[in-house]
Amino acid sequence: MPTVETTTWINAPLEQVYAIAKDNRSFPEFMEDVLSLQVTEEVGPRVVSDWVGIIKTFNMKVRWTQEDVWDDEAKTCHFRQVKGDYDQMDGVWVLREENGGTRFDSTVNYVYQVPLLGPLVAKVVHSLVIKNLDGVLASIKGRAEASS
Repeated sequence: MPTVETTTWINAPLEQVYAIAKDNRSFPEFMEDVLSLQVTEEVGPRVVSDWVGIIKTFNMKVRWTQEDVWDDEAKTCHFRQVKGDYDQMDGVWVLREENGGTRFDSTVNYVYQVPLLGPLVAKVVHSLVIKNLDGVLASIKGRAEASS
């Protein structure tokens, strides 16, 4: 299963960055690859939401339902696709104080198989996953630093 790890340092306090990351309802407002996001269930630290994203390179929409489990003390979010276009997707966000700001680490494991085109498409999909995760972190960084 491919794994993508990305990280960024954000010049904003940990609590502020964590609040922005946790407020997934607002993602369509500032993340250009997220067309819509609807929270369907929220019980304690567990949030289930329906996502619609766009892969601009192919002008293609992707849909999935994601379960997030937030740990406010550890400042982490463990997530997994419940259903959707990936064959499998899960990962973790870890936020921690560093040098007067916030270090934001993201790890995603995924499986996305395209019958008949498998190996040919695998590299393209991997680069798109990296680009998407870098975009997510950059969007959260931009929002946090602009409001800091």
